[in-house]
Amino acid sequence: MDAPDPSVLLAGDPDDEAGVPVGGVILRIAGSRYAVDMSAVAEVVPVPTVTRLPGAPAWLWGVVNWRGRVLAAVDLRPLVGAPIDPMPTSARLVVLSEAGVELGLLADRVPGLLEWSPDDVQPMPATAPVGIAALLRGVVDADGSVAMVDTAAVLGLRSQLPSLRSIAS
Repeated sequence: MDAPDPSVLLAGDPDDEAGVPVGGVILRIAGSRYAVDMSAVAEVVPVPTVTRLPGAPAWLWGVVNWRGRVLAAVDLRPLVGAPIDPMPTSARLVVLSEAGVELGLLADRVPGLLEWSPDDVQPMPATAPVGIAALLRGVVDADGSVAMVDTAAVLGLRSQLPSLRSIAS
């Protein structure tokens, strides 16, 4: 019997793409679990020194130096109504990158990875905190609920940031 053509195994059947498992990084934020698609994660690093910006929205933790570039760091805790306690030593900055846009997302910790099927993603329950609901695209049941972060929506927060000129004045 001939060995299967490896290119066929890698390409897969386009009709089966809806059920193909997707991988992501699990984040713990304010006691809840969230997941970010692995394809949007550039790096997970210990939280660097932050520079706070006066007049910035509550969810903008500040800016950090990431590989020699200024990177906005977003803290979702204000959007879920959680107290803004100091970041624990387990905290990580998850650097998201998509279509040339980069942003850091703070997490209390990053406990691991999760694999799910797109078919498993259910709509967000009506009880989701209003402040963060627009940044989520659904929920997966993986030993409890894991909210799926809408990477494009989180990266879109950059459009709400004040310009450097408005901060300086």
